[in-house]
Amino acid sequence: MSELLLSLSEALASMVQAVGPGVVRVEARRRLPASGIVWSSDGIIVTAHHVIERGEGIRIGLPDGHIVPTTLLGRDPAVDLAVLRAQATDLMVPTWGEPGDLQVGHLVLALARPGQAITATLGIVSALGQSWRTSAGGSLDLYLQTDVVMYPGFSGGPLVDTRGRVIGLNSSALWRGVSLAIPTPILRQTVETLLAYGRVRRGYLGVGAQPVRLPSALIQQLGQETGLLLASVEPESPAERGGLLVGDILVALDGQPMRHVDDLLAALHRLSAGSVAVIRIVRGGQIQELNVTIGERGTSEA
Repeated sequence: MSELLLSLSEALASMVQAVGPGVVRVEARRRLPASGIVWSSDGIIVTAHHVIERGEGIRIGLPDGHIVPTTLLGRDPAVDLAVLRAQATDLMVPTWGEPGDLQVGHLVLALARPGQAITATLGIVSALGQSWRTSAGGSLDLYLQTDVVMYPGFSGGPLVDTRGRVIGLNSSALWRGVSLAIPTPILRQTVETLLAYGRVRRGYLGVGAQPVRLPSALIQQLGQETGLLLASVEPESPAERGGLLVGDILVALDGQPMRHVDDLLAALHRLSAGSVAVIRIVRGGQIQELNVTIGERGTSEA
């Protein structure tokens, strides 16, 4: 048993040494600095949105002790992510991995650099959540819940699996009192969008909706008991231009059933402005399909 524990201990220490050079300190708030992960060797850093309290004067503390000025390239409060560009080159990029084979109970490490030295804490995956809407209006198709202790400064740092791969970014702000990590696929999509546009261009229809029970015949035909009754359609909105009317019942958007308002907000979160979506409605008891060009929305709009 002692040999097994020693082997595990040595393996965990080796993982910290391997991933640690890809973790930086983020100085962008008055309190204790936070952490960030090197996304690319030319200075792109990904961190948590909530640790960026100022848009200027941000500094990055590198593993070698140097402190370099940094620019905020974009942020997405809805999923608590921000992208920075540090004035540095030849940074070490950690190995990124997909969380697809992760299971509840697997060991994970959370790393951080709130000071000059790397710090770490060990835990397990306590839940693999799906289709969750954040308090800031974002939508996560997948999130990783762990029991790692989120000490001050750990937000923005990496969650590492036992293969030494970064599988997510830790955040203490998405769910109060719960340690969550944003998985790599969502990170990648958000970072690429922020690098391209400086913001996330989420979908917008311009409707007010409420759940309504469908007639029995439609329940059998559609395989769902409720749809969304359109109580309002904003003038000159994508919905009006696409032909939607007050009184229509929205039952599917882009192939996804619409049973609750959260379903609509989550679907629009995934759709980009300018894309064309197929919207299925019930009008006058008949099912129809319309092609609607999605607009760009604010955080709380539908």
